[in-house]
Amino acid sequence: MSTEEEAILRAPAEQVHAEELTRLAEKDDAPRPPGWQLSPRAVRRFVLGDDKLGIARKFYGDDALIDRCIVTLMSDRGLLLVGEPGTAKSMLSELLSAAISGRSTCSIQGTAGTTEDQIKYGWNYALLLAEGPTPRALVRGPMLQALHAGWLCRFEEITRVQPEIQDCLISLLSDKLLQIPELKGPEAAVFAGRGFNVLATANIRDRGVHEMSSALKRRFNFETVRPIADRKLETQLIRERTEALLRHAQIEVEFRPDVVELLVTTFHDLRQGVTAEGVVVEKPTAVMSSAEAVSVGYAACLDAHYFGDGSVGGEHVARQLIGTVLKDNPDDGKKLRHYFDVVVKQRAQKLVGASQWKRVFDARRELDR
Repeated sequence: MSTEEEAILRAPAEQVHAEELTRLAEKDDAPRPPGWQLSPRAVRRFVLGDDKLGIARKFYGDDALIDRCIVTLMSDRGLLLVGEPGTAKSMLSELLSAAISGRSTCSIQGTAGTTEDQIKYGWNYALLLAEGPTPRALVRGPMLQALHAGWLCRFEEITRVQPEIQDCLISLLSDKLLQIPELKGPEAAVFAGRGFNVLATANIRDRGVHEMSSALKRRFNFETVRPIADRKLETQLIRERTEALLRHAQIEVEFRPDVVELLVTTFHDLRQGVTAEGVVVEKPTAVMSSAEAVSVGYAACLDAHYFGDGSVGGEHVARQLIGTVLKDNPDDGKKLRHYFDVVVKQRAQKLVGASQWKRVFDARRELDR
């Protein structure tokens, strides 16, 4: 880890994976689309890994999805990643931007209060009053920066933005042009550089969702990012991501395989609404995604490090799980109590070597506080 990375809480993907990107660029002899830092083949290797080049896999899921995403970003349409919260849409967006444009920080975070000038451009009002509308007084928004430089512009949570604001993207995606009517001459029109495109994300369960207009939908290709169905893959993802977070925090704990397996099993049970033994349980309202599982695993490690003996146990996982499940809907407490009383208790009593499940069950009392 570089000194610069140690000084900040979270470095962007192009810094975290700088060595891999450099290695890929040096070995990359495949054709590159205009404006791209890497070829499509190298972008795929960066996201999905390449053992021969020492490139780690970063996205666990549908490999064919990555191919379709890369092809879309080469086309004249934008890419919209949709799916449940916590399915790594934003992470995938960041990885693709880092590999294709060499930067992932040209981004817009969509909210109910996002305005058009936050997307396109605004003005330095002191200079505007002193000089009038000049290029020096112009404050370039992420979309104008991406157009001018030929970068990907990430638009997170696009459906949280008001529909009339969303529609400012229609002409950008169609004409690849941004008009600045306040300026005169050639500076009044900014044409997109080679490599420009828009990579957006949207959650299908977000309470603040606004329907996109048909005109804007036609400018995007939609790709659904689904939860990881393979438990072995999800176990590997959770272990690797948690270990990476612990390395960054410079914390050493014992996060044993049986505790990781317990964490993955619990999330699968509550996500699917049925256990491997065939016991039906009620699904909580809270999102039980892989990203949430990583968050619970990391929090359990912090709990064990600062308040325990450095060995992560079932009780640490249980405490953090309770907070995750109850954060959306208080009624989920009843569902979690049922899961503890029916599933966890049975495993603690019947499974061979089930001491970790017993430690989970013993933490049930915290539900009643």
